[in-house]
Amino acid sequence: MENKLKTYNRIAAVVAFIGLPIFLWTLSDVPSRTFLKDAISLLTLIAFSCMLMQFYLARSNNKLLKVHRMGSVMKWHKAIGYVFVTVLLFHPLLIVVPRYFEAGIEREEAFVRMITTFDNPGIVLGLIAWCLMLILGLTSMLRKQLPITYKTWRIFHGILSIAFIVCASWHVIMLGRHIDMAMTLFMLTAATIGIFLLLRNYFLPTPKNA
Repeated sequence: MENKLKTYNRIAAVVAFIGLPIFLWTLSDVPSRTFLKDAISLLTLIAFSCMLMQFYLARSNNKLLKVHRMGSVMKWHKAIGYVFVTVLLFHPLLIVVPRYFEAGIEREEAFVRMITTFDNPGIVLGLIAWCLMLILGLTSMLRKQLPITYKTWRIFHGILSIAFIVCASWHVIMLGRHIDMAMTLFMLTAATIGIFLLLRNYFLPTPKNA
C-alpha cells in the first residue's frame, strides 16, 4: 500500500507541476514564435513551476509525504533546486540568445538595456527575485560552512524562499508572455498554499516537528 501511495504522490507531483503548466501553456492564445523562443519560454515556465514544487517537497508537507523517507525527499528537494535554480539564473541571458539569430539590436545592448530598465516594476521584481535566488542557491550549497545552526538556517532558508517566490511570481505574472487568467490562477494557488504550509510549520509546529 505504501508503495502505491508513493507512486501516486510522484505522479501527482509531475502532473501538477509539469503536466499542468505545459497544458495551460498550449492552451494560451499567444501567437507562436520561433522554435528556439518557444523552447526557452517553456523551459523557463517548467523551471519556475518546479521551484513552486519545492514548497511541497519539504518538511512542511510532512502529512502528505509521510509514506516517504524524509531523507529521500530532501535529496530530491536539493537536486531539483540546484538544477532549476541554475536554469533560472541563466534566464536573463536566455532571453537575448535568440537575438544572435536575428537582425536588429545587438545582443549585449539588449541585455544591458533589459537589466537597467528600473522604471519597469516587472523587471525590478525580476532582478530582486534573481538576487534572492542566487543567495538561496549559495547558502544551500554552503550551509555547513555558515556560522549558524541548522535550525536558524532552515528559518532563514524558508523566509528567503517566500520572499523569492513572491517577487518571482509577481514578475512572471506581470511580464510572462504566456500568462493568462488560468496560468495566473495556477501560480497564485500553488504559491499561496506552499507559503501557508511553510508558515504553519514554523508557527504551528506539530508535536512531531517540535
